[in-house]
Amino acid sequence: MGETRQPHLNGAYYGPSIPPPSKPSKSYHRPGRGGGGCCCNPFSCCCSCLMNCICTCICQIIFTILIVVGLIVLVLWLVFRPNTVKFHVNEASLTEFNINNNTLHYNLALNLTIRNPNKRIGIYYDRIEARAFYQGQRFSTVELQKFYQGKKNTSNVSAEFKGSQLVLLGNNEMSKYNEDRTAGRYEIDIKLYLRIRMKFAFVKSTRVKPKIDCDLKIPLNSNGTASGTYEPTRCDFDWR
Repeated sequence: MGETRQPHLNGAYYGPSIPPPSKPSKSYHRPGRGGGGCCCNPFSCCCSCLMNCICTCICQIIFTILIVVGLIVLVLWLVFRPNTVKFHVNEASLTEFNINNNTLHYNLALNLTIRNPNKRIGIYYDRIEARAFYQGQRFSTVELQKFYQGKKNTSNVSAEFKGSQLVLLGNNEMSKYNEDRTAGRYEIDIKLYLRIRMKFAFVKSTRVKPKIDCDLKIPLNSNGTASGTYEPTRCDFDWR
């Protein structure tokens, strides 16, 4: 019988190579994730790590409230569709308007109509301040009576400016005054400063402060004789 021969080994056998030990992975901490501080939109409220959850909830609640309020305002506008209130100066009587020694002596009476065209909105006029100007200088201020105006309503308001006031007019202004005096018609500006609230059914809005501009050309009525006729004038409504 033949002998079984072992393969000849050339040198020592060391087995497979051992891979080098793997380095431990480094963990990085990013602020705002996990236990770090948070910054949430839209208000970028930054909180400590212990308040992370509370901060997120508060921001979400505030953002939700803003969305709900915005939707409510939009729905109310679509339902009520407020229209601009219309102001007219229908009558104007000027019986005195003289400048002596830089002092203006005046007597002016106005009748205004205020038209609320809205079907579902009432208006509280909490304050009406009327100011009279000539060539950019204010010469009188009066407070008008406050009132409530119902829906689809026209209200009449009177204003009277009477007295004297120091005015400092330059050469150009005095030249314009002399021209107006010769023509018997004066360009007087009336501005109404309002504080109003609107009433939607049982809901009242916050106060808003619009301004009304009335550019008038008023003839002088001297001794019962007017130098011309006054034309009713529509005023401009300006939201401030």
